[in-house]
Amino acid sequence: MYRAYNLSIDSEISLPELTITQQPPNVFLRIGKLNNSDEIISNRGSTFVGEVAGVASFAVIQGREIFVEPAADVEVSLLRTIILGPILSILLRQRGLLVLHASCVVVNNFAIAFLGYSGAGKSTLADAFHTQGYSILTEDVTSIEFKKDYPEVIPAFPQVKLLPDAATSLGYHAGSLPQIHSQTEKVAHKLMDGFCQTSVPLQGIYVLSQGTDHNITKLNPQQAFVELVRHSRAASLLTHPTFVGSHLQQCTTLVQNVPIYHFQRRLSLSELPKLVNLVVEHSKETVCQEFAPIPSPVVSRRA
Repeated sequence: MYRAYNLSIDSEISLPELTITQQPPNVFLRIGKLNNSDEIISNRGSTFVGEVAGVASFAVIQGREIFVEPAADVEVSLLRTIILGPILSILLRQRGLLVLHASCVVVNNFAIAFLGYSGAGKSTLADAFHTQGYSILTEDVTSIEFKKDYPEVIPAFPQVKLLPDAATSLGYHAGSLPQIHSQTEKVAHKLMDGFCQTSVPLQGIYVLSQGTDHNITKLNPQQAFVELVRHSRAASLLTHPTFVGSHLQQCTTLVQNVPIYHFQRRLSLSELPKLVNLVVEHSKETVCQEFAPIPSPVVSRRA
């Protein structure tokens, strides 16, 4: 049994990226022929049937079951990446969570998320925080729940995907880190410590972009809403009206409760320590003043 996103996953495929758990399963991942695929009616909501060309056909049902039929001779590491990315994002949405294309760290007992497209530097920046003693909560897929008076980020699993030059810049020996799969240069940094395993209240979101200087500006509600919708995962796939309405309401709630900023910065690996300090100081000076709820503290690696 594996653990990710506070779920216990009974899987027929090995998922070494995840941690082991003894908790009873609440998600089942099955590998094999989708013989009954004609009987599974996809409503692009609680039941979703899809295909990743050259990788697998799959069905995700009611946030509880995943059926995967791998393509012939598909690379297992590539199949796992698709399962733990797009497919799991669909399942998390079916379970009522808002799922963002973001990485998240814990600073002063609160979660800070970095939002952006692939290649924006979300994972690299999160790992830069890790090198300075802060815990990582999620990487690339960030799920948020709204069960309490404030949004909480749910822990993912202890791995960060990095380009080799970023890994070297962060102090790792890139040649000793395993390649994610043969179709990418990225390597896997498996976190031996500094992975937060409990849900953490979300304090602020930074939308990443490239610029000639470092600059943080607050987005107005309309701009913030657009960025959340733009960087949501699985939103374009789950188009059943119930899911569309829920997604838009969740984005609205997040805008109303969490400050969202545009973070323009120079894309230079040598600037990473400066960027970490900039975000930490900005969080202390501005985000804390705007964040209303005061929940019980969450232990992180750094006070």
